[in-house]
Amino acid sequence: MRASIAVAVLALAASVMATAGEQASPFLGKWNMTGVAPDVNNVYWLEVTQEGDQLKGMFLNRSGNPVPVTVKVDSSELVFQVLQSPRGGGPAAPSGPEYRARLEGGKLVGSHTTGGRVVNWVGVRPPAWPAANANARHTYGKPVVLADGKTLDAWTYQNLKLSNSWSIQDGTMTNAYPDPSTNIVSKEKFTDFKVEIEYKLPKGSNSGLYLRGRYELQLVEDSGDTTTPANRSHMSIYGRTAPSVRAGKGPDEWQSMEAIVVANRVTVTLNGQRVHDNAVIEGITGGALDNDELAPGPILVQGDHSKVWVRKLVVTPIVK
Repeated sequence: MRASIAVAVLALAASVMATAGEQASPFLGKWNMTGVAPDVNNVYWLEVTQEGDQLKGMFLNRSGNPVPVTVKVDSSELVFQVLQSPRGGGPAAPSGPEYRARLEGGKLVGSHTTGGRVVNWVGVRPPAWPAANANARHTYGKPVVLADGKTLDAWTYQNLKLSNSWSIQDGTMTNAYPDPSTNIVSKEKFTDFKVEIEYKLPKGSNSGLYLRGRYELQLVEDSGDTTTPANRSHMSIYGRTAPSVRAGKGPDEWQSMEAIVVANRVTVTLNGQRVHDNAVIEGITGGALDNDELAPGPILVQGDHSKVWVRKLVVTPIVK
């Protein structure tokens, strides 16, 4: 009798777990989410995973880096909320808006309330990338010079109201920081390419170079920093992948970087040292202009955080 009861209990538990798994399974995986008008510039990213019968998640809320979220399924709705640790220490707890979404035609259709207003958004699956190798032998097209030391004709601005916040000084382009400044965005868009840049950063300065306007290679003067996580250090794929070695120079020193990006793979050489070797780009990073990942995108240089100087920036498209 006891054995049969135990078997029945185990069967019931398995049934409950299976039901939970079946209910959760449509939401598992990654989602690229975009705001609905008037919030079309709101770009989010979510990944839902499952360990046993427990759902977990990581969420990128437009800027910063992916952070843990609580995840549950409530009456066929996916519900998640950012987990935040208190300043004084202690366990993390849910904080901020509650995000709710349903599956409609394979899309994640949801909303949240912030600042007293509702923001609607739609999530789609990231693309299935083709097999790619950034280290393969590539055929290159004509180089596109974005920093010629003379004009800013190759650029536009993320915030058009601050279009005078970048200038050419002594053959080098730089932003107006600490005066109000904005990110500078190339007019031309690219798919697969090699980008070469020479730049310098004052002490503690924080900038970034965005590939296709979606994936940030972190430019930060962190030579004396021992506390920032490695996946946010100099030449990290910001918030996602740490460089294999620290190859950054100190403040006010010119640095050179070459990155080759093919599909969702990138190889990066900083100051003569390879710091990413055909690394997988796991998803958009904070501050991405959009998440239409298969579309060509611009080069973006971050100028709204702190000072940066650029004396060379050349993009050479891969044509084969």
